[in-house]
Order: sequence, then C-alpha cells, then structure tokens
Amino acid sequence: MTSPRVDLAGRVAVVTGGAAGIGLGISRSLALAGARVLILDIDRDGGERAVAELGATTESVVVDARDGDGLGEAIASGARRLGQLDILVNNVGGVRRRPLLHQSLSSMRNHINLNLMSVLAATSAAAPLMVASGRGGSIINVSSIEAGRAAPGFAVYAACKAAMDSLTRSMAVEFAEHGIRVNGIAPDHTATPGARGQRGGEARALISGESAAMASLVPLGREGAPDECGMLAAFLASDLSSYLTGTVIPIDGGTSAAGGWHRSPSGEWQLVEGYRFSEPAG
Repeated sequence: MTSPRVDLAGRVAVVTGGAAGIGLGISRSLALAGARVLILDIDRDGGERAVAELGATTESVVVDARDGDGLGEAIASGARRLGQLDILVNNVGGVRRRPLLHQSLSSMRNHINLNLMSVLAATSAAAPLMVASGRGGSIINVSSIEAGRAAPGFAVYAACKAAMDSLTRSMAVEFAEHGIRVNGIAPDHTATPGARGQRGGEARALISGESAAMASLVPLGREGAPDECGMLAAFLASDLSSYLTGTVIPIDGGTSAAGGWHRSPSGEWQLVEGYRFSEPAG
C-alpha cells in the first residue's frame, strides 16, 4: 500500500500544450509532485516562462501539435534525452466559435488535427516506449464536458472530444495488459485565457467582476482554476489511482450533474429560467 499522497518522484511526464492555461496547471502540479516535466507547446515564449517558473526539473520544446510527425519525434527524442517516459498528458487543443454551416472543410480539418489527431500521434509515440520499459505508465486525456452534450457553434470541437472519450476507454482496455492506465478529465468553466476569449454575454460579464452569472451556472458558484485540473491529473498519474483506468472524470463544479438546472437570483434551482414547479398539495 502506498502512502496517501501524490508522489511522482523519479518519473518523467510529457504535457502537450503545457505552457498555458490548464496545461500549465497540469505541468505545475506534476512538477510539484516530483516529476520531471517536458512541456511541448507551439508558444516558445510561454514555454520559456513556464520553465522559469517551475524550475530545473522542467524543460520546453517548441512543436506544433497539428504536425503529427513532429509531435511524435518531440516525444521520442525527449524520452531518449530524459531516459524514460512514464506519464503522457494529451492536453493540447483549441476552438473558435463558428456555426457548422459556416465552417469550411479546412477549418474542420484544422480542428480535428489539433484536438483529435494530436492525441493519436502523441499516444502512438508514447505508448510503445511505456510498453518497452516494462514499468507501465499513465496516459491522461484532457477532454471537455462538451463531449457529452450539444455544443452549438462548437460542433467539430465537441465531436473531437467525444471521440477522445471513446479512445480513452478503448485504449484503457487495450493497454491494460502492459500496465498502462488511461483516464480522462473533463473540465467546463475554467479560468484560462483561451476560455475567456470564447465568452460573450452573461459569461463575459463575469470577467468584469459580476460573479452572479457564474453562480447561476455552476453549482459550486465559481469558475474552476487550472491548478485544480492539475491536481486531478497528478492524482491520475500517481499510484493513488493505481486501480483506476478507462474513466473520464468531470471537473466542472457540478455543471454536468446539474444538466439544465440553473440557480435563480433568489437561490432557487430552476430547470428553465422563470419556471417553478408547484408545491405538492397537502
């Protein structure tokens, strides 16, 4: 039985898109738990800032995750340089809001390459190294609660995340005999620059300090923080989750559990704004 704490000392992790937002939160949490962290990111300056913050146990390599061959080579060369690979976090992704009827085929392919093909490319490079090591490993896919609900304006992105969840389950079964666990995390409202750039209307009002909007949407009454996603990822990478594989864990403050329910200004939960169920007679 392991000690009840997240301990990643002696392990090497790769985090795609690990220089900002949720990716940085994950890189930070893995490093704080003792792992050596290789950050793969298209943003050279962001990667350098992350390394400056997290210290000598981290390094950054510039790579465009849409280039599957380049991503695979960055993982393979990083593992050779660091001597091993124990943890892969498929975090990289992105989206721009656009109605499906107004989205070009090239835009669709770009979304698929970034959000889905990058997962396949990175896993195809990392998993054989984990198998060859004989030590097993942990693969963590950063999905979204959009994978399980309609996402108008984000249809291709949501489809990619749904495919990621399916991959998580299939890979978990295929890789189990090699001691490789595969799990996912599914954030919703998280305070990242990328997420805030997508917002409008009610959610944008929160940025200027109006927390009532988020309190109505999220049962816990606030946005998540990137480091909260990071702590969950570190748990999934550690021996504390040694019997956990094939799961996708929502980290969303309760929004997926709430479904269409929203909190009214009076604090009452309502399925549709302004509609209230009548009290039972007697």
